[in-house]
Amino acid sequence: METLNNILLWIDGFLGSAAYFPFLLLGVGLFFTLYLGFPQVRYFRHAWRVLSGKFDKKDSQGDTSHFQALSTALSGTVGTGNIGGVALAIFLGGPAAIFWMWMTAFMGMTTKFVEVTLSHKYRVKTEDGTMAGGPMYYMDRRLNMKWLAVIFAIATIISSFGTGNMPQINNIAQSMEQTFEIDPVITGAVLSILLAMVIIGGIKRIAAVTSKIVPIMGILYVLGSLSVIAFNIDNIGESFVSIFRDAFTGSAAAGGFLGASFAYAFNRGVNRGLFSNEAGQGSAPIAHASARAKDPVSEGLVSILEPFLDTILICTLTGLVILSSGVWTEKFENNFARSDLEFVAGHYDDTVEADRKQLYAYLNQTDDNQIERFNGVVQVENGVAQTNNQFTILHARSVAEDVRFIVAGEDAYTGSVKVENGNLIKDDIEVVGKSLVHSAALTSLAFANGYLGDFGQYIIPVTLLLFAFSTAIAWSYYGDRAVVYLFGQKGVMPYRILYVAGFFWASFADTTLIWTASAVAIVLMTLPNLIGMLLLHKEMKSTVKSYWQDFNKEQKRK
Repeated sequence: METLNNILLWIDGFLGSAAYFPFLLLGVGLFFTLYLGFPQVRYFRHAWRVLSGKFDKKDSQGDTSHFQALSTALSGTVGTGNIGGVALAIFLGGPAAIFWMWMTAFMGMTTKFVEVTLSHKYRVKTEDGTMAGGPMYYMDRRLNMKWLAVIFAIATIISSFGTGNMPQINNIAQSMEQTFEIDPVITGAVLSILLAMVIIGGIKRIAAVTSKIVPIMGILYVLGSLSVIAFNIDNIGESFVSIFRDAFTGSAAAGGFLGASFAYAFNRGVNRGLFSNEAGQGSAPIAHASARAKDPVSEGLVSILEPFLDTILICTLTGLVILSSGVWTEKFENNFARSDLEFVAGHYDDTVEADRKQLYAYLNQTDDNQIERFNGVVQVENGVAQTNNQFTILHARSVAEDVRFIVAGEDAYTGSVKVENGNLIKDDIEVVGKSLVHSAALTSLAFANGYLGDFGQYIIPVTLLLFAFSTAIAWSYYGDRAVVYLFGQKGVMPYRILYVAGFFWASFADTTLIWTASAVAIVLMTLPNLIGMLLLHKEMKSTVKSYWQDFNKEQKRK
């Protein structure tokens, strides 16, 4: 498994983790923004009116309303990316990452507009009378590139497990165990039953559930965020300043945070932005293809609102909560994850400016990096490593403090441990201490720094439960439609059974492999979709022009 995971990581190095990918993603959004004349600005007000049903036509075909389609698409994007993803972006790139998340969202509003319009235009009615659409259909029916459509559909099925299914329940189960001490198996079993009850009813039941969950979870999260921001209102000004000040220079070191280069902040901000709103990925068009809309452009206009609500609103609130509370620069007692733990050769102190500069170069992979990973045997006495200034322990991109080595969950370890290429080899030893934290844990700590006090941290597991569960529901439908495209209606039920089974298994199992596979699959969805959109840029422009001509004629007749 480890070998396969490493192979997938190597492949990802040429795809999502490659330097070109963020530029391509933003570039396509920028191209269409300029080519179509800033539709995310000019049509923003009109999009809200379309969403309200003001221009609906009685003879429109589809399975859901505009609002239900938007809710389903939002439920697929408003998930762990909004809670843990933003925290991870700040942890990796500092405040500057937020700026690039905004840029990704702004350009993504146009990208969503294009991909949803094209996908809705070439949707089809399936054997059971429901609608099916998405990039695979315009790739097949318009571009005559079935091979590309097949790649996209297969990648969508993989992503449905790796994005919408397994990581979501894994995060929920861990959060419920840490906060309420609920066994992950119980969490997985209960939610798996609920998931099965929802998805077996198809898009109409999915849309009915998500259209109720999304507003509730949105309001709950916004109110909780505002309570923290209000409590730390004196820090809001500086938080905004740091976002813009560091955007083109990278984020400077602060507290335990050792700084992030521009390249690092840019890459992490754009990638987290994509993970948050999925603009360009081609997933949301599958949900929007179900909407009752006679003109594809009208549904494309509704989709403009997604990145705005998801990233510019929800993610911004999360970012301001974290930045204003100051917890992103503080070290907290935690159990060290092996994936975030490393030993580097030499002694480094993050209170010494010269050492901070060297650690900055190492963590940001700059050309002047001179730090090497440690290799050797570490002697541990009563839980404490005898460093002799030979090495420094880093955890979560920070210098670890008060580090202890324990066995059996509590007993101090005495003996020797081997370190190879910076990695601790002995598996039965736990390492605990103080370091920076990231992802949902960081957001949870930030919420405890508000008017609600320690009670505020409970907002995260509750909203995470709603966010993540709704994401799992939406992605089941995306995979469902991809299965229909590849195998027809006969493949739907086996897929749903496997989806629920995977959901339950991931509540207590290691999902590293499927998460890595999904990272590759996401790009195998995004790249074909971006290429297809560019090939159809002239058709997109003429389609938008025809919509406004017909719309203006109708308004004059009224």
